[in-house]
Amino acid sequence: MIELIAFDADDTLWPNESYFFQSQKEYARLMSVYGSKEEILERLHNTQMKNLGKYGYGIKAYTLSMIDNALEISSNNLSGEITAQILELGTAMITKPVTPLENVALVLERLSKSHQLITITKGDLLDQNRKMERSGLQKYFSEVIVVSEKDNDTYQEILDQRNVTAEKFLMVGNSMKSDILPVLNIGGYGAYVPFEFTWQHERVNEPVKHEKLFELKEMQELLNLKFFN
Repeated sequence: MIELIAFDADDTLWPNESYFFQSQKEYARLMSVYGSKEEILERLHNTQMKNLGKYGYGIKAYTLSMIDNALEISSNNLSGEITAQILELGTAMITKPVTPLENVALVLERLSKSHQLITITKGDLLDQNRKMERSGLQKYFSEVIVVSEKDNDTYQEILDQRNVTAEKFLMVGNSMKSDILPVLNIGGYGAYVPFEFTWQHERVNEPVKHEKLFELKEMQELLNLKFFN
């Protein structure tokens, strides 16, 4: 029997990565004098990876990396106008509407009547809490937990603090790397619900097979799992 169900936030409860993809197109256009779209975005990704330890995840971290990368590829010759436009790309993402993905509210309403639901997500604390509030989904969750990284130790610590064994824990998310594999590693269950866009850093190239892994096409299929019937 499952006692605790955790949901990832971005691209599981509401869209997020699609906004990053759009901003990257605009960023590559702004910086096109310094290289092709592919070259600019590859260097931006490398800058993000370099800065993860300093800035973490989320829109603010991404915006700082855009500016950092722009300064580097322009040899610190970035105009104030371009800097302002890069900042605006980040601001526009923060102010995007937060609309739950299809059937998410229905599933949360059903499951919240019989199970404790929490959110475990990476990113900026203020931004994630703000998105949860704007989404209208907060009422279904007992906790919103924002972590700096999702790994075996993080999940185990969360479970230990709540006196829940891994065998009674289900994690639902769109990232096989961050949401699913660490939970399977510690003995929990994972429900993988892919989103149309996946950040390069979150991709897993090899197929994953596991007796405690459920691969779903969309969120409503969660209700058909053996735990809930």
